[in-house]
Amino acid sequence: MFYREAGAASAPVVLLLHGFPTSSFQYRDLIPRLADRYRVIAPDLPGFGFTQVPAERHYTYTFDALAASISAFTEALSLQRYALYVFDYGAPTGFRLAMARPECITAIVSQNGNAYEEGLGEAWAPIRRYWSEPTQAHRDTLRQVLNLEGMRREYAAGIANPGVIAPEGYTLDAALLARPGNVDIQLNLFLDYANNVQRYPAFQAYFRQWQPPLLAIWGRYDPYFVPAGAEAFRRDIPQARVQLLDTGHFALETHLEEIALAMREFLAAVPQA
Repeated sequence: MFYREAGAASAPVVLLLHGFPTSSFQYRDLIPRLADRYRVIAPDLPGFGFTQVPAERHYTYTFDALAASISAFTEALSLQRYALYVFDYGAPTGFRLAMARPECITAIVSQNGNAYEEGLGEAWAPIRRYWSEPTQAHRDTLRQVLNLEGMRREYAAGIANPGVIAPEGYTLDAALLARPGNVDIQLNLFLDYANNVQRYPAFQAYFRQWQPPLLAIWGRYDPYFVPAGAEAFRRDIPQARVQLLDTGHFALETHLEEIALAMREFLAAVPQA
């Protein structure tokens, strides 16, 4: 498991979980903005970044498996208490982790990390078709966008001036997608995301029972996870904080300073965060 880490070993832990199609590289600039106060740890999920899964493991790429891998990762690092930052795929992965070990979670920052059906935007339509009819034709339709141009469009969606986005992120994502077999890993995860939607009620029950301090900081123009998903957290966690930013899905690419400041203020008020 490849991961990035900064901050004192004795400091409160913040665990950063990335999403599709990214890796811990997306946190390259956020990590140093938190590391003076926190031990910041950002792993690459299996199938992403520089985490390597030997073929002989016959790893099944599902969100249950991703969560089990991250759980084992936290055990290997002896992480007992930590705040979660979840983005995109990091949300269903992290929420599974929180449900399994609620006593470990000090707080949750959800940056466009959804747990409510009303948060699913119209951009999910091609993937929803794949869920309802998992045919080769629908799979191949999705396959066609898993390339450099597709990644560039993903990053630009909902952003008023895409020219401000540094090319390193989507270029690295595309290069790693191009590794043999990786596109099919991503297509398998697209299909398995339907199981996350089925899990949404369980995630919501966890929120209601445990009331974790939660900050939903969201790009309001995200075509995948729309603002209704951020507002919905308040239904189950009345004290949840919701902050909408004038950007898209990849909010760190345009609003790094705002997110870092909001996180520092939010986590400073959380005991043992």
